[in-house]
Amino acid sequence: MRKKMTKLLKKNLNTEPEFKEETNEQEIEIKNQDINTSIEKNLETFMKIFTIPDNADVKLREFTIQQLNRKAFLLYISTMADLQNIMAGIEGPLIDSEHPATKIKDIVSYPIEKTATNIGDITEFIAAGVTALFVDGDPDCYLFETTKIRGRSIEKSENEVIVKGAKEAFNEKVIDNIALIRKKIKNENLIVQTQMISKRSRNTVFLVYQKDLVNEDLLQNVKERLKSFETDSTIDLSILEQYLEERPRSLFPTIVYTERPDRAAAFIEEGHIILLMENSPSCLILPATFWAMFHSPEDHYLRAPYGNFIRILRFLALFVACFTSPIYLAITNFHVGMIPPDLLMAIAGTRERVPFPSIIEVFMMELAFELIREAGLRVPSPIGPTIGIVGALILGQAAVQANIISPIVIIVIALSGLSSFIIIDISMNFAIRIARFLFILAAGFIGIYGATALFIGGLFYLVSLKSFGTSYFAPMTPHSFSSKDLLLRHIPMKERFRPGYLKPKDMVKQRKG
Repeated sequence: MRKKMTKLLKKNLNTEPEFKEETNEQEIEIKNQDINTSIEKNLETFMKIFTIPDNADVKLREFTIQQLNRKAFLLYISTMADLQNIMAGIEGPLIDSEHPATKIKDIVSYPIEKTATNIGDITEFIAAGVTALFVDGDPDCYLFETTKIRGRSIEKSENEVIVKGAKEAFNEKVIDNIALIRKKIKNENLIVQTQMISKRSRNTVFLVYQKDLVNEDLLQNVKERLKSFETDSTIDLSILEQYLEERPRSLFPTIVYTERPDRAAAFIEEGHIILLMENSPSCLILPATFWAMFHSPEDHYLRAPYGNFIRILRFLALFVACFTSPIYLAITNFHVGMIPPDLLMAIAGTRERVPFPSIIEVFMMELAFELIREAGLRVPSPIGPTIGIVGALILGQAAVQANIISPIVIIVIALSGLSSFIIIDISMNFAIRIARFLFILAAGFIGIYGATALFIGGLFYLVSLKSFGTSYFAPMTPHSFSSKDLLLRHIPMKERFRPGYLKPKDMVKQRKG
């Protein structure tokens, strides 16, 4: 009996995919066909495709066009369409107008976007918020651009805050995002191309670039990468980013993620390619280098001395965030001779009654700092900063008074933790925070030699990374001709060239005056 049940179960499991495959083939075959001139057959086809009447927000309205004395029906998704325009500009005139007419465009007051005959194309338009009109005896379907998707307005950037410069940020509506870029680049060479990247959800990616600047090989590489993966759904740019990366398990990001249109426009004018998606309040910048992760739009909005001062602080913060805790561990555990005697006595005095080794002490406080940081981000905004301040003060003071943590460790952890906040790119920020734990382990077991070995190994690893064929440390290594906007930037009048590693069609962005 048990063997028979097992065989039956295996048989069912084996036959189920065949049934699904047959069903998918039938759907594909239907969508490859053209609509019928008979309205009854079209009605039956689209009711089956959109599961009407079970599908609550898909509306199908049947009526008779008085002027033509022919049956017709409208099909649209009520949650994505402008119902007022449909009723006043399309359905109302078709039912009630008494003016003589022989064509649909002469009857409706709402403009016809286009006509289509393929069932698959019409289905995709309807799913995107377009209203479709089917008329008995007519081989064409009339499509009206009635899309009206609700969303938030254009607001300030929350993650990339700057003091001087534009405050606008992308939102979830890709039309608004493209408009924000076009507002900054008023050029007929700015191209916006679309490419479908998923089968079931039919998510569309928008490629934005300047055709007189972008390298054709780079553009082709990006398009082929977008076509290379097959997935049912890619609902957000953050997920698409993981598909596009050459090394998705890499600790360091190879694509710039930003929610600022001014930053995106600046990269486009250098020859980069921008990716946008509906429902994503951000964009992806391709290709990316290590230096792009640390540059901020504010660096250019500020005068050159001020912008360079901020950059120097940012790069200094990178090393402080990575090496403060490891150096403290290495010196106190392995290289005591490097510390002046007075400072050594002060450190020894603070650690006299602490029962844990230095590495356990540092790890405990690093984890506590990360917990407080994440808690402050996840809780509602009115109490988020309060949790961070109160949590740090109470935990730190209590730990010192209980002789669990020494005061100098609190200073070291606070310094490295605060320095990590200066790194503006979200992905790079995570990379530095994780790398800090690796450096702590290396310094805790082998001292300064372990931290140095890990740093050299990390440099070799970073040099090996590529972003769509571009070296991660370009244009420093391999060296290429560019504007030299790396550690320091020149005054605007001296930045005459675009990045050479992109191989743009026009290298010169500013002629000599």
